[in-house]
Amino acid sequence: MTESATARTVRVWDPFVRVFHWSQVALIGAAWLTEDGPKWLHENAGYLLAALIAIRLVWGIVGSRYARFSDFVRGPRAVALYLGELSRGRERRHLGHNPAGGAMIVTLLTTVTATILTGWLQTTDMFWGSSAMEKIHEVAAILVLVLAAIHVAGVVFESLRHHENLVGAMIHGRKRVDGKEAP
Repeated sequence: MTESATARTVRVWDPFVRVFHWSQVALIGAAWLTEDGPKWLHENAGYLLAALIAIRLVWGIVGSRYARFSDFVRGPRAVALYLGELSRGRERRHLGHNPAGGAMIVTLLTTVTATILTGWLQTTDMFWGSSAMEKIHEVAAILVLVLAAIHVAGVVFESLRHHENLVGAMIHGRKRVDGKEAP
């Protein structure tokens, strides 16, 4: 970035958030590609995802400003209000995650965790060979892909709507400051 471009931007996504995000993309992709084997690679992708999520949960409490859950997790009312404003073209741009984006993060973290947990449970004596647990794991994994597609669509929409490359921001960590952002 040029010096003038840097002066009009602010660091939003810290290195851990960016590494977490892209590692999650890669590991979920690896898990999907290895669902039929090699089993060790599929399982290790799950274990690595579990470790990443555990660290992310801690980072969501003690991390940088925009990484903290307190910065972007909002209740259903705030999400509904934001979506209403969005549908009328009156939503404010957020430097961090907007309320809908925050809800998506919580939903994705929960669904990925459920997928990991149900996969791991199938390795325990209690659920070894359980077709019900296998089906729950499969449904959760499919839901992760559906949510990821909605997430990508939201990123594309917001990028176009606010004239901002959000994928680039998740690579270099910086976003434009124009003084009109929501607090």
